[in-house]
This record gives sequence, C-alpha cells and structure tokens, in this order.
Amino acid sequence: MVRHYVHQFGQKLAHRRGEDTIRSDGLKIHLSAKELVFLGVGRNLGAGLYIVVGAVAKYVAGPATIICFLVAGLSSLLSRLCYVEFEARVSRSSSAYVCSYVMMGQLWAFIVGWNIILLFLIATACTASAWRYAFDSLIGDHISQALERTVPLHVPYFLATCADFFALGLVLLFTGLLALGVPESARVYRVFTGINLLVLSFIILSGFIKGDPHNWKLTKQDYALATAVFTHSLGPPGAGGFVPFDFEGVVRGAATCFYAFVGFAAIATRGNLQRSISLISLLMCFVAYFGVSAALTLMVPYYQIHHHSPLPEAFLHVGWGPARYVVAVGVLCALTSSLLGDMFPMSRLIRAMAEDGLLFQGLAKVCGHKEIPVVAIMSSGSLAGIMALLFEFSDIADLMVVASLLTYSMVSFSVLGLRYQPDQNLSKSKKTEEETEMELVLQGRPLDSEPEAATSNILKNLWFPTSTTPTQKSAQIVYGCAFLLVLLLTLLSLVLAQWPSQVFSGDPVLTTVAVLLLLLITGVTAIIWRQPQSPTPLMFRVPALPVLPLVSIFVNVYLMMQMTSRTWTLFGVWNAIGFAIYFGYGIRHSLEENNEPQPPVSAGSRCTLSLYGL
Repeated sequence: MVRHYVHQFGQKLAHRRGEDTIRSDGLKIHLSAKELVFLGVGRNLGAGLYIVVGAVAKYVAGPATIICFLVAGLSSLLSRLCYVEFEARVSRSSSAYVCSYVMMGQLWAFIVGWNIILLFLIATACTASAWRYAFDSLIGDHISQALERTVPLHVPYFLATCADFFALGLVLLFTGLLALGVPESARVYRVFTGINLLVLSFIILSGFIKGDPHNWKLTKQDYALATAVFTHSLGPPGAGGFVPFDFEGVVRGAATCFYAFVGFAAIATRGNLQRSISLISLLMCFVAYFGVSAALTLMVPYYQIHHHSPLPEAFLHVGWGPARYVVAVGVLCALTSSLLGDMFPMSRLIRAMAEDGLLFQGLAKVCGHKEIPVVAIMSSGSLAGIMALLFEFSDIADLMVVASLLTYSMVSFSVLGLRYQPDQNLSKSKKTEEETEMELVLQGRPLDSEPEAATSNILKNLWFPTSTTPTQKSAQIVYGCAFLLVLLLTLLSLVLAQWPSQVFSGDPVLTTVAVLLLLLITGVTAIIWRQPQSPTPLMFRVPALPVLPLVSIFVNVYLMMQMTSRTWTLFGVWNAIGFAIYFGYGIRHSLEENNEPQPPVSAGSRCTLSLYGL
C-alpha cells in the first residue's frame, strides 16, 4: 500500500502537460527580427551596465572586469544554445516554464517558473534602486542623505542600512500604470534602446579619448597618494596592476557580471532566425559591456570609482562635468525601459502558473476586455517594491544571479536528457508505441526473472547499446549518468571554488581529489556519448553533445559557488516558500492532475510569455 502511494506521488511530480493544451502564441507575426534584437539589447543594457560594472571594478576585479564580462558572456552563450534547442522541442510555445511542463514534468516546471519569478522580482527591485541612484547623483545625493536621516534600519546585517521609499514608490507607480492597462510598445523599446546605444557610444569614445593607460597598471604608491588627496571612501587597493585581486577576483567578478546577461531569454522567438537573433543581441550586449568597463577603468582608477553612480561621476573625474547630464539621459532611459521589461512579463508568468493551478487561483483573475491580470500585477509589484525597500542592491543582485544560473543549468540538463529520449508523442491523449510495448513485456514476464542476466545486460548496454535509436533502457542510463555527472561537477566546482590555490599548487590530497573527479566525469560522459541519440529533426540542435551542455552546467555551477552564504540563505528561504506552496497547494490543485480542461488563455498572454522566454 505504501509503495503504491509513493508510486502515485512520483507520477504526480513527473506528470507532463500535453502539448495540445497550449494555444499557439503567434509571436512571429507581431515582431520583426530588428524589433526582437532591439528588445533583447534593451532588456540587457540596464542596471547591470550602469551599477554592476562600477561595483565589480571597484571591489572585486579592478580593470580585469573586462575579463569578467568575457567569462560571463561565454557562460551565457553556452546556456543560450541549450535554451534554443529546448524551446524548439515545443512548437507552440517558447516559454521555459511551459516547455519544462511539457518535456520534463510538473515539479521541474514549477522550480523553473518559481525561480524565473524570483529573477524578475529582483530585477525589478534592482532596476528601481539603480534608477534612484542615477537620479540622486544628479541632485547631489540629497535623497540618500534624507533617507539615512529619517528612515535608518537598525536591523540584521542582511537588510539595507535605510529604507528606500523612493524605489518603493517608483515600483508602485509602474505597477499602477500596468494595472491600468498601459501597453508595452516595441516602438518605446526601440526609442529608448536607440538613445541608450548612442549614449553608450559616447561613453566608450570619451573613455578612450580621456582615459589614462596608467590606470591599468596602478601600484600601492598610487593608492597611498589617492588616500591622501581624496576624502571620500576608496575601494580596496588589492595588489595593483591589471588584475589587482588575482584569479579569485576575476572568477568572483564573472559570477556577479552574469547579472548583465540574465535577460537574454527576452529574445526568445520562433522561426529559423531564432539562433541568429539571439547571438546578435548577445554579441551587441557583450561589446557594450566590454567597451564601457574598459572606458570606465581607463578614466578612473578602480579604487576611486563611485559605487552607485560610476559613469556620471567618471566624467566629473576627467573634467567633463556637463557630459554627466548626457550620460544621465541614457541611464534613466535604459533603466525605465528595463523596469517595464521586467514587470510586464512577471505578472503574465504568475498568471500562467495560477491558471495551471500551481499557484493560488486568485492570481489568475483578469480585468476588462484586455484581460489585464490585475491581481498578479499588484501582488508581484508590491513584493518587488518591498524588496527594493528593504534590501541592498548588491545582496539581491547576487540572489538574482543564483536563480538565473540554476534555471539555465536545469535547461542544459533537460537538453542533455531529452536528446537521448525515445521519440514520443507529446499529446496528452496518446501513448507511444514503446510505452505500450513495455506494458506488454511487463505483463508477460515476472519482474524478478533472471536478475543476474538483467544486470549483465545493463552493464553491457553502458558501452555497447543494442539499438541505434534511443530506447527506454538507454534513456534511463542517460538520465542516471546525467544526475551522477551533476553531482560530480558540483563536487569539483566546490573543490575548485574553496581551495583553488591548493589544487593548482599541487596539494597532494586536494589535487588527487580533483583528478579523480575529472576521471570519473570523463568516464561517465563517455558512457552517455555511447548511447544513441534521437534522430527527430529540430529547428536547432546543440552541437558537441554531451560535452557542451555539461560544460554549460559546470561553468554555471562553478559561478554559483562564488556566491556568499548570505545569498544562499536567501535563496534557500525563497525556494522553501516555493516548495511549501507547491506541496501544500499546487500539487493538489493542478488542473493537469485533476484532468480538468484548461481555461481559455488570451493570445496576448501567451504572446507575452513567448516574447520573454518564460
């Protein structure tokens, strides 16, 4: 009896949504390739460009910030390639949440969706805080001084030093506009993104004109002179030079710089141009981040960079005071479009999950003929506003990085497993021929017959599969090996993150552990490589399987290991709340589990989900 309930519970967790329950989004007739490129670029060039660059350069990596963005960009590229194939497997949607529900099951989809919600909540809060920093720098930091005097927070260390009511009010303002039905326009994105790119071009050119190459080879004597001249707080000196904080600083900076690329899923679309549009947008964003970080560190010594307003203050440092107002225009335009770009899809994702029964049904309520999800907008906007009110930018920015890296790692894992799955009809009402065949075999043969022969056959199939196409047995082998690889890669990442110098300096214990883990990873990868892949044609297939998804997972996990215990504590709290909601409510109220028909979903809602790759 207990075994039966456990089996039934496991079936619920792995229950897949039928693709025939998804309505076509029709995105391809609404947005051109140029509009999608502008959308992706505008979504990425926000707070990460105007705040994170300065913080990483000042405290973490120095001039080597450009290398940090290179590493983060390569990690994003690997994840994006896996993302494209994952979306290509479900023809009616490019939503990571919906694709996960169809391909991987309900629990997997909930984890993906729940962490994407976290990603958008934090992005909204961070962008609102960055908007306040940019505006405050133009008026002499009067807002910060007023907040510190009137509403200081004498609370535990993981909260902000003062309550940011300005950021709260900004989030609530945009929440009200969205609840009233203010439409999100691709034309607005084009205008704001165009202004942003012009301002960024000005910043990069100005940086190379006014920059001083000596700022890339500073010494401790330079730091001592700066300490005597400047009265405001300076960053840590490090060891000087181009890489003042060594390899650890570059890796830690790359983890934080991944914040700049978390919006690449905003350019998800259907059609043969999907990969090209994604890569073009990603390349444009990388060039912008690379150029701006180089210009900033050339104009200002890294330890003198202003933490909250690095670019406008850099022009003051080089004597171009009036230019800071030109930069401010680009900052505010970029952050405004980015704020809308975060809030608009967040409410639609919450509504979609509520319609599926995984979140509370009240969140799916809509208003008016435009079917505006007012409850989802107001609840998500209020939560994002509270985050902006109480938390420091740096703390929740790292939390956003962890959520995005976990989500992209899950997508890479999904691609790795699905490529080796036998062909199956994703329709809810049909079974595959293999499932039927397996049922007949199980009915005609006792489970406990010839266990030794079965074990021998399994071991043989690890290296010499009997079929040239995937079978249920080969798929199980791949999934088992994939889960083992994730464990081994996590252990290797932990060792490299915690004791990097000891490993590379030849410490006998740690080096032996690292080598053994590498050997095991190589062996298990070879077993997966020997298994037959599905010949099903797709719009795009990730090359170099199984290596590329595994490299993507390893890089993502290694970057996640750079986060602090404070970040992991907040992340654990968020997911604990999510699991409580899922196991206490979602698993019992899921419409798919209850075999109830899906409610009609407006084309606009599904279009928005596809537009943002949710």
